[in-house]
Amino acid sequence: MSISPGTALVDKVCIVTGASEGIDEAISKILAIDGGSNVILASRQIDKLNALVEKLQSSGCPEGNVIAVKCDVTKKEDCQNVYKIVMEKFGKVDVLVNCAGLMYYTMMKNLHFDEWSKQIDVNCHGTVNMIGAVLPCFIEHRSGHILNITSDAGKRGFAGLSVYSGTKFFIEGFTQGLRQEMIEYNVRITNIQPGDVSTKLASRSTDEEATKKYDFSKAGHKILDPEDVAKTVLFALTQPSHVALNEILIEPQAAPI
Repeated sequence: MSISPGTALVDKVCIVTGASEGIDEAISKILAIDGGSNVILASRQIDKLNALVEKLQSSGCPEGNVIAVKCDVTKKEDCQNVYKIVMEKFGKVDVLVNCAGLMYYTMMKNLHFDEWSKQIDVNCHGTVNMIGAVLPCFIEHRSGHILNITSDAGKRGFAGLSVYSGTKFFIEGFTQGLRQEMIEYNVRITNIQPGDVSTKLASRSTDEEATKKYDFSKAGHKILDPEDVAKTVLFALTQPSHVALNEILIEPQAAPI
């Protein structure tokens, strides 16, 4: 497929959650610069979002095409506020990229209840909250595309990531049901399932035993870059309307599941 830089998604309105660093930032960049779309960056870290807006504008993104909105996806009212702001400025939503997520390596025996709860809140409740906010627009316009950045841990449970894997399995099951409900409204849902990616996601883990035993991202082989995942998002979004890419498993060549 041939895509002209800057025109692939022209006039599309895309919300990206968690868009302050790593995969989220890379996706925001490719949608705004390569895709030419309007991008709404939604995250709790508003200072980082504002810095990203400035960076994108300095890279040639027209002023006003990218906006930052503070949002905690675990709070339903925050998600509704993002939707309200987008509708007031652009009048529609075409794409939702659920990228906000947490991952902690923990041994279940070490009882890291707080980190388990945070993963469930952000990964599960956050995904449902944001989809619930934009779904009325998709249904009314009978079109839309939801992309969930999930994980290969949603296809196979991993030791040290029991709760994290569970949250990603939740997204897979939730999406399978929702996808069937949305057929009549022409809403597509793509789950993108990366393996190890070079981000700070795992660095927040406090369970040293679990991290030392099960974090293989520094095993020596080349792992994915955030831009690899971002290119996959753009690929999914630029398929013909009759094509549904329901799942894309993308992993380091040296580390398949």
